[in-house]
Amino acid sequence: MWNHPSQRWLILICVICLLSFALANSLHGYANAEGHPVEISATLPGQLKFVHVIYRHGDRTPVDPYPTDPWGDRKFWPTGWGDLTNLGKQEHYDLGKWLRNRYSNLLPPLYSNENIYVQSTDVDRTLMSAQSNLAGLYEPQGEDIWNTDINWQPIPIHTSPERVDPILAAKAPCPAYDYELASLESSPEFKALTEKHRNLFAYLSEKGGRPVKTFIDAQYLNNTLFIENLYNMTLPEWTKKVFGREELTYVANFAFAISSYTRKLARLKAGPLLKDIFQRFKEKSSGSLKPDRSMWVYSAHDTTVASVLNALKLFELHSPPYTACIMMELRVDETNTPLVSIFYKNTTAEPLPLDIPGCGPSCPLAKLVNIYEDVLPVDWERECKLSTMMMTYEEANLGTATGILILIVIALLFASYGLMIYYRRRNYKLYTSYSQMA
Repeated sequence: MWNHPSQRWLILICVICLLSFALANSLHGYANAEGHPVEISATLPGQLKFVHVIYRHGDRTPVDPYPTDPWGDRKFWPTGWGDLTNLGKQEHYDLGKWLRNRYSNLLPPLYSNENIYVQSTDVDRTLMSAQSNLAGLYEPQGEDIWNTDINWQPIPIHTSPERVDPILAAKAPCPAYDYELASLESSPEFKALTEKHRNLFAYLSEKGGRPVKTFIDAQYLNNTLFIENLYNMTLPEWTKKVFGREELTYVANFAFAISSYTRKLARLKAGPLLKDIFQRFKEKSSGSLKPDRSMWVYSAHDTTVASVLNALKLFELHSPPYTACIMMELRVDETNTPLVSIFYKNTTAEPLPLDIPGCGPSCPLAKLVNIYEDVLPVDWERECKLSTMMMTYEEANLGTATGILILIVIALLFASYGLMIYYRRRNYKLYTSYSQMA
């Protein structure tokens, strides 16, 4: 019946039409009336109430060129070492515009310090990134326009010196962390891993003119090569054996996992920041957050992004790119249950919610805190102190040891004096008894 060629073609055309119609209907479910993809966040339960944003700074120059670097002269670069470039400013301006679009229902268009708080590490490139980001997030409108020639307004950015900042810079002194990291690096497992890449480290040391002994050393050199390649600067011939190849790429990526490799390292490094965020979520959901803000922004580094994701058990080995952005969103459902979702944006694509271990993409706040209890310090300063059993002889506090020794000597002197008095009295009683008998 359907043997004629024209009939076969008719069947084929009908099938194609049906498939096209089905495909169009399925795609319609993921698009709004204007044809744009529906935000995946719109499908999550509850109403968005609060968000923490943690991002890396934008494009920068190399921090510290290697000794044999043909591009190691400042004259080749548009700005100082490790500084934000114009491209980096543009990247964060664009991210700010993207955040404005995503959170337009959360943030009013006019700036108020009761709506948003911005915190940065005390580093020029992160401070400048935050400024550029805010230029896109809060383009002045209405009463915020203070100069018609400048489409910008000043917004406060808060910071603390790195050496005393345990939360964002995570560089405040923590002896227990240093001890744990040294223990990790001296462990048989880690030594074996380092030994596996011994030839690569030796090659980089020889060609780069600087000792490369650790994964972090290799990562720094790889990062310099990455930036120079990004700026179309011809790399030395020797780099062809390693740059962009699997081994150096893995070593550079693995370096970002080391600072939070164990749960104790994660607790002491990323724990204060996570505790800060979770506590603020609790206050927001209970109505006790003062001021009752809607967004808290952290401007930081690739190491910050990596350590937070690793502490959350959500890190897949990679080097977080410029403007990599973590968004931790708080929603409240119809039963007044606070729910947390975590998004990671490291490309220009729309981010998807990450699957929180044992909880999924939308996790009740109470359960979230329980899941990550092992990385939330109770008293970070106390936990950072080394016990005497953990210290080497060189690490021990000589003053404390001396004080303890003095107390022991004093105790022994008192004990000796007491024994001396005891025996003197005993001998006196014995002598008196014999005299009376005589």
